[in-house]
Amino acid sequence: MTERDDRRTHFGFSEVPEAEKAGRVRGVFTSVASKYDVMNDAMSMGIHRLWKDAMMDWLAPRPGQYLLDVAGGTGDIAFRFLDRAGGRARACVLDLTESMLVAGRQRAEAAAMADTLDWVVGDAMALPFPDNTFDVYTISFGIRNVTRPEVALAEAFRVLRPGGRLMVLEFSQIPNDLMQKVYDLYSFNIIPRMGQAIAGDRDSYQYLVESIRRFPDQETFLSMIRDAGFEQAKYRNLSMGIACLHSGWKL
Repeated sequence: MTERDDRRTHFGFSEVPEAEKAGRVRGVFTSVASKYDVMNDAMSMGIHRLWKDAMMDWLAPRPGQYLLDVAGGTGDIAFRFLDRAGGRARACVLDLTESMLVAGRQRAEAAAMADTLDWVVGDAMALPFPDNTFDVYTISFGIRNVTRPEVALAEAFRVLRPGGRLMVLEFSQIPNDLMQKVYDLYSFNIIPRMGQAIAGDRDSYQYLVESIRRFPDQETFLSMIRDAGFEQAKYRNLSMGIACLHSGWKL
């Protein structure tokens, strides 16, 4: 066994070989794909929509831009981006899980947006695109599921054009310890039960809650973005830090 084969990473609160994590993550999202959007509304009481709107406000999409939305699932961010750009932009949604993309394609066809969207099965750590291809790279509630986030950030830097922008929306840490404890009680006791009731899958949502707790805090992740080469890197807390937006530029 080589050193690479022996590397381990976290899968929620468990440790697994790095080579196994992507398959496990794919299994989670394959299981929940049909109920993913419904569960997002239930878990966040609809607040995830405000977070995504805040992302678009900061991003300020413009006509002519080309977006890569990684871990884009059912296309929620891509649809918002295209709408903000007045339908005069393009977007590519990449996800590890084909069933999520199938659900997204169906949404695009229903919304008559299929001509401005591409759907690609792929890995955030090995993007199937040439250097300097996209104007904007987004990843929302997905980077914590990547085996090696630093590799995904390096890939984001590679495929962005000079002047391109990275924006990451992810669950984060509440600076107030008491509020964090209250949020933990909700997350660990309520969300897996919702997963069982709505999606028929408690274990997948138990993993998703655990993965939030294993993700780096705001400042640590900001340093990772800077280490990947991005400049003017900043972040904004949303809902007291339950979620956070990180932004950086390839200059």
